Amino acid sequence: MTPLRVVSGSANPGLAAAIAAMLDIEAPGGELERFPDGEVRPVVEHVGGKDVYVVQPTSPPVNDNLVELLLLLDACRRSRAARVTAVVPYFGYARQSRRTRAGQALGLRVVAEAVAGAGADRLVVVDPHTAALESVSPIPVETLTAVPLLAERISPAHGGNTVVVAPDAGAAKLAEQYAAITGDTVALVRKHRDSDTSATAIELLGEVRGRAAVIVDDLISTAATLEAAVEILRHRASDIVVAASHGPLTPGAVERLRGLGVRRVLVTDTIAHDAVTPPFEVCSVVPLLASAIADLHSGQPLRELIARP
Repeated sequence: MTPLRVVSGSANPGLAAAIAAMLDIEAPGGELERFPDGEVRPVVEHVGGKDVYVVQPTSPPVNDNLVELLLLLDACRRSRAARVTAVVPYFGYARQSRRTRAGQALGLRVVAEAVAGAGADRLVVVDPHTAALESVSPIPVETLTAVPLLAERISPAHGGNTVVVAPDAGAAKLAEQYAAITGDTVALVRKHRDSDTSATAIELLGEVRGRAAVIVDDLISTAATLEAAVEILRHRASDIVVAASHGPLTPGAVERLRGLGVRRVLVTDTIAHDAVTPPFEVCSVVPLLASAIADLHSGQPLRELIARP
């Protein structure tokens, strides 16, 4: 069998190292040179003839990490790797899947094509913001989900007296995925987006009073959507917990969430988080990614890991 190799970018080296350790293979090596003007030049160890998995989420700073990913893929291809898979747990630009006004670009398509053009034979992602990624990507996309891992962490705490809350219509299907695992009912918050950093809850659809509310979303960026949902739930729910697959947490988001007074905020380590303190908790996707890489390397199907539509 072709030798397996994990290559790490600088966005989340701890994640790549933990994946390699679980697979019982050599830890990721290589180096990253930085020029005074900001250019990066990653250097990978020899990967000729190997099945290579480049682990690099395109988390903030998104553009820097994206360029580094593209250069890593090109370096692996030029080193004559047998196959190169881009493992991008958090896929930036996924929110730019359609145009909302004239003159805009389709960022999702541009980035997907860039990843393929840089040398990736396949792409692995976790809970992307849109299912459209697979349809616009020139290379196969394996979509994994962290929902079962997060659901397992939040479900037992409330003894079944829980309702899963979608903070907006876009998260309704995600809430149904959680509820299918936990056996809870679903509620929906209708919101109005005032700006990129502000939202207003219009109404709550579903019965929440006296029950623990688990607000679920695919990512937490500014926390504006969560803030609006918490405000409408505050005097109805007996407890409020937040769970999201990704936590890019742009400046001000952590303080905003702390100010809401929610008891727990669960995110995964698709994005590196340093010095995590309550109410924040990190649920690791290392077992998920390591299992997927092992199956892909051996040619096994990923039916157990693919996100539900």
